[in-house]
Amino acid sequence: MSRIGNKVVVLPESVEVKMDGNDVTVKGPNGELTRAFSPDIKFNIDGNEVTFTRPNESQKMKTIHGTTRANFNNMVVGVSEGFQKSLELVGVGYRAQLQGTKLILNVGYSQPVELETPAGTTIEVPANNQIIIKGSNKELVGKVAAKIRSIRSPEPYKGKGIRYAGEQVRSKEGKTGK
Repeated sequence: MSRIGNKVVVLPESVEVKMDGNDVTVKGPNGELTRAFSPDIKFNIDGNEVTFTRPNESQKMKTIHGTTRANFNNMVVGVSEGFQKSLELVGVGYRAQLQGTKLILNVGYSQPVELETPAGTTIEVPANNQIIIKGSNKELVGKVAAKIRSIRSPEPYKGKGIRYAGEQVRSKEGKTGK
């Protein structure tokens, strides 16, 4: 039994849902998101509550049921509250700056790395060693954060690199002399 799929999604007053076959559009104060869902899962909208039902008890339907509910809930939360990921730059001389919509990273390479901000996200640099990515699409925010982190992943010997805020980097012991 899918426990996630059976949970009810409560729609805030500022969120509006439109269904066109298996394409669902969720509109709110932070924007509009559209996604195509499986035609097997049925959406039941009752006032401000949305429930999901599956046609049978097969393993495939159970997984699609839970995934559909989770993705729909992420859309509702994204257009009402939004998502954000924070990154930290750790290392001597590592810094970030924002020029218009371009993020410029100095992370130990011979040239600074420049990244264009993708549509649907905003990037903030409150301090020169901190980056905050915000947006209404959870998947896109996570993908942008992972792309920035992959430019210089934290290394295990000194811990230098770009890491998520609060991420623990397991350090290894270096070489020892004779």
